Order: sequence, then C-alpha cells, then structure tokens
Amino acid sequence: MDTQILDTHKTRMFSSGEVAQFCGVHFRTVIRWIEKGSLKAHKLPGRGNNRISEKDFLEFLKDNDLPIPTEFKKNKDRVLIVDDDHAMGAAIERVLKRGGFDTKVVNDGFSAGNMLATFEPAVMTLDLHMPHMNGFDVLDFIASQSCYDDLKILVVSALADERLAQAKEHGAHDVLSKPFENKKLLAKVTDLLKEVCE
Repeated sequence: MDTQILDTHKTRMFSSGEVAQFCGVHFRTVIRWIEKGSLKAHKLPGRGNNRISEKDFLEFLKDNDLPIPTEFKKNKDRVLIVDDDHAMGAAIERVLKRGGFDTKVVNDGFSAGNMLATFEPAVMTLDLHMPHMNGFDVLDFIASQSCYDDLKILVVSALADERLAQAKEHGAHDVLSKPFENKKLLAKVTDLLKEVCE
C-alpha cells in the first residue's frame, strides 16, 4: 500500500467512508480493497486514516468494471449531433445549446466515429439517411465497440416508421421523426441523459 502524503490542495481526496457511499458498499469493504492492494490509498499522519485520490478511485472503478458515479462523469452534458443536412444539424444544436448541453456537430458517419473518441459524448443524435456511411452503419459500428456501451443514441430521421423501428433493432435507444417539436427533442435527449446518469 502506498503511504506517501499527497498535497490535498491540488488533489481531490476521499475518505474510506466517502468511497463506500459512492460505491454503495460498507466502509469495511473499502478497507478490504485497500488492504488487498486493489485500491490505492494514502495514510494520513497521526491517526492513520486512509485517503484515496480521485484518480486512483476512478482507476479502481474502471479496472473492476464498476459504474462511474454521475458526479465524476465529465461528459454528462455532451451531445454529438450527426446529420448530413447542415441546416438541420445547426437547428438541433441551437435547441440543445439553449437547453444547457455542450454540443458538437458532424455531417457524416466517418466523422462521427472520430468525434466519438475525442469528444466522448453521453448522448448522440443520429440521422439515418446519410451518404457513404449511413446511420445504420454507425449504429452497427457502435454496437461492436464495448467502449460505447454507455452511449445513448437518439435517431432523428424523416424515414418511415418501419425504418425507425429497424433503427431500434440496430441499437438506437429512442427515435424522433422529422420534422419535430423542439420541446420533444429536448425532452428525449434529457430522458436519455438521465439513463446515462443512473
């Protein structure tokens, strides 16, 4: 176990009890994680209480496939908008920005793949009818990548209802027909974000 003392003014630190609350376990479970060496901790001088840095805590969660608490999700307000119609992409972005979301717009499936890795959105709106790599191709790509398991996808498309139903079969979490009401778009994105944060 690492017993070095950290500068707590620069590093966010948590007690064993705080980590237990984040993980929904008894604090003695956290002590066992520390004693086994699974979770790095730093001993405070004097009483010997443990302190866990935010970085070490998040690494422990990832290494053990445990859910990341909402307050640590830096991408929780990010929405990636994928639509080859520039005007439509801009319209969706205006609505979501007014709703307080951090947004990026791309106009094709290939750019969507690149932006997913760099922007790390929590939610993506996706048009189905795009040249080259269409929305179904994007859905299939995302389904094949376990790193995007937490990404929520809202298909926004003018295609027929049966095609929208097919999008759900390919992994879309919800659908919205074009043209749409701004309030409905915002509500659907907000609902998907709640699922991300649960």
